[in-house]
Amino acid sequence: MRNRSSLLRTTAVLLGAALTAVSLTACGGSDSDSASKPSAHSEADIRKALDKPTTITVWSWSASLPDVAEAFEKEHPKIKVKVENVGTGPEQYTKLQNAIKAGDGGPDLATVEYSAVPQFAMPGSLVDLSAFGFDALEKEFTKATWDSVKIGGGLYELPLNAGPMALFYNKKVFDKYDIDVPATWDEYIAAARKLHAADPDTYIAADEGNAGLTQSLIWASGGRPFGVQGDKVSIDLKDAGTRKYASMYQKLLDDKLLSPVVGWSPEWYKGLAKGNIATLLSGAWMSGTLKSGVADASGDWRVAPLPTSDGKPSSSVNGGGSLAMMKQSKNQLAAAAFLRYASTGKGADIAQKSGSFPARAKVLQSEAFLGQKDEYFGGQEVNRVFTESLADVRPGWQYLPYDVYATSIFNDKVGKAFTGSMKLQDGLNAWQEELARYGEEQGFTID
Repeated sequence: MRNRSSLLRTTAVLLGAALTAVSLTACGGSDSDSASKPSAHSEADIRKALDKPTTITVWSWSASLPDVAEAFEKEHPKIKVKVENVGTGPEQYTKLQNAIKAGDGGPDLATVEYSAVPQFAMPGSLVDLSAFGFDALEKEFTKATWDSVKIGGGLYELPLNAGPMALFYNKKVFDKYDIDVPATWDEYIAAARKLHAADPDTYIAADEGNAGLTQSLIWASGGRPFGVQGDKVSIDLKDAGTRKYASMYQKLLDDKLLSPVVGWSPEWYKGLAKGNIATLLSGAWMSGTLKSGVADASGDWRVAPLPTSDGKPSSSVNGGGSLAMMKQSKNQLAAAAFLRYASTGKGADIAQKSGSFPARAKVLQSEAFLGQKDEYFGGQEVNRVFTESLADVRPGWQYLPYDVYATSIFNDKVGKAFTGSMKLQDGLNAWQEELARYGEEQGFTID
């Protein structure tokens, strides 16, 4: 779920072309309406399907899913689960759109990030999982993740992981410069100034323009810039929450307090390891990235709640996704069984062991999970911080039904703000204009 800005930009044209045909279907309403009134399949139907030799295909870049598939096959030997990595994020989405347009060639299931679910659900390209009675599983998951997979009254995924936002900070660096953990954005900015003044090579964070992070910080600040109701889309990147975020972040940009290092580059990893990048504002999944990519800094890092304007808890989500069922699947009953296994059964336990932060309510309420000490983070019980963050996620956020395209052009419109060539709010305004223009081209009514 990392920043893939350069990859997104290279796929924008292809994806945009595919979206044109698909999004226009959404405005017609026929597929969406039929998806909202699915015919029911019983549990007996699913069990019967598992006793029939079947191969289901899953497109996913998840490192844990092959292990989940292997475990499922052992329990259901007549089912073969073929996991294929056809690309990460936008690469896979482009191939999915091409298969949808062709009417054939797609998988039975595919990993789709929560932010991209509306793009595929609204045109009727996904199966409403209520057809299998899976809407009855709502209480098994957290509200924040469940809300992310409910679109227009339909259920299009069972949550698998969550990405509650948190502040990852290098305690070793903070201690060296006598900096307290910031609870407010004013304190965060003050810490940034103190760090950079003490060592010009040290920065509070790195951000060259990250659309996902920007949306998460707007969300946590109370912004609700996007609204979707059928084929009507509202875009307001000047609302109070967005302006609050932009005003705060502009101070970091004006004083050049953010490292110019490109995220996910070798230099970025080196900066995190050496302490030249002292914090990360990210989803819970970042803990796995630090452990694998910055192993030498084990014991240096800690986790704290996301800073807020007034110090009162307020959070959002960054990243996360699950498996969606493609409407063109010819093995929907067997696919439904595997999808449920991956999110609620032993498969979810396997994914959790690989570093995925769980979306299941019972796990997040377990003292064994909450009290687990993480040696990488100095023995801190980091799961408590992430779980509290998930509970503090502000409700009501919506993604655009073409969020993948929106993300792909973010740097083209807002990127100059991160180099000091324009103000952040001006960049967001330019992004809004392009998003409105593009939405109208796709057949949406833009407010």
